[in-house]
Amino acid sequence: MTMQIWPPRPRNAAICPGAPVTRGPIGTSRATQPAYPPAVKTLPVLPTRRADGVVQVSCRGAELLGRPLLNKDLAFDEQERDELGLRGLLPPRVLSIEEQVALELEHVRRKGDELEQYIGLAALQDRNETLFYRLLVDNIEEFLPVVYTPTVGRACQQFSHVMRRARGLWITPDDSGRIVDILHNARHEDVRLIVATDNERILGLGDQGAGGMGIPVGKLALYTAGAGIYPSLTLPISLDVGTDNEDLLNDPLYVGYRHPRLRGEPYDEFIEEFVEAVSEVFPHALLQWEDFKQHNAIRILDRFRHRIASFNDDIQGTAGVVLAGLFAALRILDEPLHRQRLVFLGAGAAGVGIARLVRVAMEREGADRATVARAIAMLDTHGLVHVGRTPLDADKLEFALTPELMAYHGFSGAGPFDLEAVVRRVRPTILIGTSGTPGSFTEQALREMARHARLPIVMPLSNPTSRSEAVAEEILRWTEGRAVVASGSPFPPVEIDGRTRLIGQANNVFIFPGVGLGVIVAEAREVTDEMFLVAAHTLADTVTADRLAAGALYPPISSLRAVTRAIAMRVVCEARDCGVGRGLHDDQIEQAVDDAMWYPAYPPYLAKPTPVAV
Repeated sequence: MTMQIWPPRPRNAAICPGAPVTRGPIGTSRATQPAYPPAVKTLPVLPTRRADGVVQVSCRGAELLGRPLLNKDLAFDEQERDELGLRGLLPPRVLSIEEQVALELEHVRRKGDELEQYIGLAALQDRNETLFYRLLVDNIEEFLPVVYTPTVGRACQQFSHVMRRARGLWITPDDSGRIVDILHNARHEDVRLIVATDNERILGLGDQGAGGMGIPVGKLALYTAGAGIYPSLTLPISLDVGTDNEDLLNDPLYVGYRHPRLRGEPYDEFIEEFVEAVSEVFPHALLQWEDFKQHNAIRILDRFRHRIASFNDDIQGTAGVVLAGLFAALRILDEPLHRQRLVFLGAGAAGVGIARLVRVAMEREGADRATVARAIAMLDTHGLVHVGRTPLDADKLEFALTPELMAYHGFSGAGPFDLEAVVRRVRPTILIGTSGTPGSFTEQALREMARHARLPIVMPLSNPTSRSEAVAEEILRWTEGRAVVASGSPFPPVEIDGRTRLIGQANNVFIFPGVGLGVIVAEAREVTDEMFLVAAHTLADTVTADRLAAGALYPPISSLRAVTRAIAMRVVCEARDCGVGRGLHDDQIEQAVDDAMWYPAYPPYLAKPTPVAV
């Protein structure tokens, strides 16, 4: 039974402009292709929803108040209080959800410290999930930095001391051989979306051990707020394989697996068992890998992406949102992507992921491999990444400059070549930072870039804010106000030359909720690079001319649900057209996406009739 929980919207006749509407799985046509079966449960029933929208609940009294997904607190009306055994358990006043939101805003805003606000919001989520998500949806710009970056970084660092109630699942090496059983212990049976981390590369903060669980919890909160994915369909998982963070190991109150981090073949076997268990217990679930360190992140993604519907947000989600910002900036420049030159400061998972998607986008524009290779240069902690340099990790080889490319750019000798030297020779029009090293975009490098780039596109993406490669005000000052800037962490507007410049945040939240929702609605068997490419184009198209004129490369966060909805529809189209998703007709896709987007509001309750023994 499908539960519709979002009112219908006006029809959009152009969901997939240019998409071949008769194409299904590869090699078939709509006429001969058997229809994909509907989802087993596109959305859960709570626990029984009638055609009139009433939910029949079987629990009563204090038990009902203790169910975060069913609890309404003071919003239970008089009839519900009588019928469900709540009379006397609540103060007499009945409040609307709007009044409850106003009260919760008072509570949260009274806390002067962002970490205390984080703790307060987590307590609300543990008590009343509908109210928590309504507060978040209605005030997304205010509370996105609290439930996620940058505040979530502090919460991860202090997790053992601020956690009030465990959420999700915790799996350790001691659980090897019984991971299937642990997945069966999940709070809900029909899980469609899993965010899993091994906690080793939390934002720009490194190994946070058990504290990394704050990231899957926060990401899934944004999935629900931004994409409307119902909370019971989601599951955060910590693959707690230990930590090499001595401060955590020496903390007597540390809640995690108090062992050195698992490495090598035992680690690979652990991840293999986890993937097999997810495939068995939650066969319809999308698995998002989150905050794995570079070598593991790339290796795990490449190993499993064709075996299970999965993606890595740090690699592919970051790539999608950055590429969207580039597409938006190129609207100002009025030039194609393949005519640009890009320098990456940071050759980790995020940098490699962005470069990979840029390569796909350039090739879709018609550029050949030689053109793409000349357009991209990367630096890591040892300087310019080039073939023959030692040390050089294997996962950087695909973007390492060959001797021919070194000669093309005018490099001679063994180096090392720092950012200023690379900018001087490569002459980038785009500079992207994923290094996690604050201040690494130097004044000399930015001034050199501004000498040859008509419109310098500069993206210091590392977060939290303390890790940013440069602050927006410096970038604009060093480029004579000509740069367009997008950052990984939020920056306030900058006043320069009598103008107010908006600084768009290249926040993955603009990409991953829409891709995830689209994959779930499409029941896609695989998450493809093309899905992130269409997501990037769709996001770029939502940036208005006025915002571009003010310097912002992204829409306001307040438009998140509309952006997510647009991306999800395009992803469903892409999944169908490349043969990995359901064969929905164009005129079915909009309604399918709308039906999957939950809006946090209280339905009316009635007591579920007790079966009569005969």
